[in-house]
Order: sequence, then structure tokens, then C-alpha cells
Amino acid sequence: MTGEGARVALVTGAGSGIGAATAGVLAERGMRVVVNYLSNTEAADAVVAGIEAAGGRAMAVRADVREPAAVEDMVGRVRAAWGGVDVLVHNALIPYTVKPFQEMTWEELGGKLDAEMRSAFAVTKAVLPAMTAQGWGRIVYLGTNLSRRPREGMIALGTSKAALEQFARYLAQELGPLGITVNVVSPGPVETRVAADVLDDATRQRQVAATPLGRLAHPADVARAVAFFADEDNVFMTGTTAAVNGGMAMY
Repeated sequence: MTGEGARVALVTGAGSGIGAATAGVLAERGMRVVVNYLSNTEAADAVVAGIEAAGGRAMAVRADVREPAAVEDMVGRVRAAWGGVDVLVHNALIPYTVKPFQEMTWEELGGKLDAEMRSAFAVTKAVLPAMTAQGWGRIVYLGTNLSRRPREGMIALGTSKAALEQFARYLAQELGPLGITVNVVSPGPVETRVAADVLDDATRQRQVAATPLGRLAHPADVARAVAFFADEDNVFMTGTTAAVNGGMAMY
């Protein structure tokens, strides 16, 4: 059972998939979890209900993480209820276009870059005051192996997540002396509803064949890696990118 003194974790985009799995794992490990979501109230409430049924504590807060005012309002609501955010897991998936570069407009590429970094900037700025005041914090960003291993049509996602990875390294350097670690968890293909919409069966089978562990990742696989970086035990790893892809890409 989580208590009043338990760490507070904010998970963005936690209504489904990796975010929902992460919220559940962090709650299992004793954290009070803020389930951020954009539009699907029913799904977010279901995540909260599942956590509470298992003996954990959670609250759902709606906010568009691309909007700094909405993010500040969300963090303010968390502060009023539970105090400052100790752990930030920035997982929210910012929409992107899938097409070759030669067919892409600057609005499609630049818009994704802007929205990706705007949201990371906003949520990080909002949680840092409490972390710096207490001299402890954990920040985990969700990346993608597409930032290092290009795939046809995925230039907008891969480029924006590569920018996020470098952003994380700079933050790790700056915030380390303040007791705050910053890391990236970089999944390969994950078995989710979104992936099912994007991957045809032939592509999925090729990816499974290229994975030494013989399957694609499940959301829980990624969530457990996130939970390690969010934990008290992670005292000496920062500025890293952890590949969660079953050996599909090794770096």
C-alpha cells in the first residue's frame, strides 16, 4: 500500500499502451501515480481504477502537454493534492506524419519537431522546481530505436526523437549535480493498438524474425525498464539511452 510519503510520479500519455503499463508498474512499486491523458477520460479512469483495485494510489489529470499553461495547471493540481512531482515519465505520443522526405512539407517535419520538443520542455520545466528544491528527481523520456536506425517513412518521428535524446543528455549534465537523473528508454516495435494500425502483418513478421528474443516488445517490457530508471536504486546512471527491443538493434 502506498503512503503519504511515497514518491509522486507523473506519467504523460498514460491512458493506454506503454504509459498505462508504466503507471501500473510504478504504482506496484509504491509510488503515487498521476495518469495524464489528452482526451479519453474513460481509458484514464480505467487505469486509475486498476491501480486502486490493486492497492495503489493514482489520479487522472487531463492536459495537452504541448500547451505550457495546461501543463502548469496540471502540476499545480498535483502539488495541491500530493506535493511536488518526484518522477517524470514523459511518454505522451505527439502525432506525426508517415511518408518519405520528398513528399513531406516543412510543416509536417518541423511541426513534429516543434511539438515534440515543446512538450518535453514544458513538462520538464514544470516539475524541476520541486526536484531541485529537494535535491532528488528522476526524469525518463520515451524515445524510439528509429532515432538511430532509420525506417522508410519514419523521418519525422525518428528525427524528433533523436533531438529528444540529445536534449536528455544536456539535461543530465546540467541536473546531475542537483541530484536529478535523466535517461531515455528507447523501445523497438511494441505490440500496441497504435502499432497494429501502422504495421501490416508482413512487416510485423519481418521484425519478429529480426529479433533474437523471438517476439516484439510488450508494453510491460518497456514499463519495467522505465521503472528501473525511476527508482531509488538508480543512483549512478544518467544521460543514457536504454534499448528495449529484444536485440533487434544492439548499440
